[in-house]
Amino acid sequence: MATVLILGAGAMGSAFCFPAADSGHKVNLVGTHLDQEMIGQLKKNGEHPVLKTKLPENVQAFQYEELETALRDRPDVVVLGVSSAGIDWAVKTLGPRLKEPVPVLLLTKGLAVGEDRLTILPRVVADGLSGFGTGRFTVGAVGGPCIAGELAARRDTRVTFAYPDSEKFGWLGNLFKAPYYHIHYSTDLTGVEICAAMKNFFALAVGYPPGRLEVSDRPQNGAKMHNLSAGLFAQSVREMALLVEWMEGNAENVYGLAGVGDLYVTCQAGRNSKMGRFLGMGMTYTAAKQEKMPFDTVEGAELALKIGPFLEGLFETGTLDREKYPLTRTIIDAVCHDALMDIPWISF
Repeated sequence: MATVLILGAGAMGSAFCFPAADSGHKVNLVGTHLDQEMIGQLKKNGEHPVLKTKLPENVQAFQYEELETALRDRPDVVVLGVSSAGIDWAVKTLGPRLKEPVPVLLLTKGLAVGEDRLTILPRVVADGLSGFGTGRFTVGAVGGPCIAGELAARRDTRVTFAYPDSEKFGWLGNLFKAPYYHIHYSTDLTGVEICAAMKNFFALAVGYPPGRLEVSDRPQNGAKMHNLSAGLFAQSVREMALLVEWMEGNAENVYGLAGVGDLYVTCQAGRNSKMGRFLGMGMTYTAAKQEKMPFDTVEGAELALKIGPFLEGLFETGTLDREKYPLTRTIIDAVCHDALMDIPWISF
């Protein structure tokens, strides 16, 4: 029996307890300072208030002040289920307390902006943890289509584990080998992570047609806008592949679970598609955020605000060919500059 420590008790971090626990391992679930109420309820009756189900019995919940107690079990792997905004906090919190390097897996999706490049979050975490002087950490990530509620209901789920050390694939698989959790492996950490981040970004565009439909004249035959959605989905995949190749990842992952698979499930529902719907209704991003989603974190929009100015700089200098990224530029204009979303079909 191994010990898995998960930091972050939100929906996905808590759902990830299920395959580890069902594989017979001990799981220590540690909340952040934002998870105090959830951890309190888990300690009280074992039921997660967001997932609306009880966690397995071999999951033990800890408040973030109890992290050192949770670490006494010497975890075999650490899983980060914090938001992208919480990555720095997680590194600074874990770094001084980890006495030796252990494998790390990220559920967190996002990209970081350096002075002259985009950086995937696993590299940020690896560099940050290694900076505390206990040794070199190897950090991987989990990508692919995975809705937390479905995983917590033990629905069949296919994911990709991206990890730099292929010799660890079998070992990682044994930690999470629940019969409903189907793991595929890749050493292409860059490709998987860009897909994981950018699928939220492009879901803003694929969510646009339902909103446009609401404010358009209805035809006599009741036609929807599925053609429009499919066209935007296809362009999203194309531009995602171009960005992956530019960052020297493998575009093969774009056409697999991490890319089209995750984009598909993200476009079915969720906050990114919801924001896209408001943009389709003719609202600016600022108005939609303030009036419709004031308390929601819209991951795709947050990513656009973070990387948009950087990408615009690359377009300006010609480092990236702006003509190849018309949908990317449209999303950046809508989120970063409050432009009304207008799909540039002639540029696709």
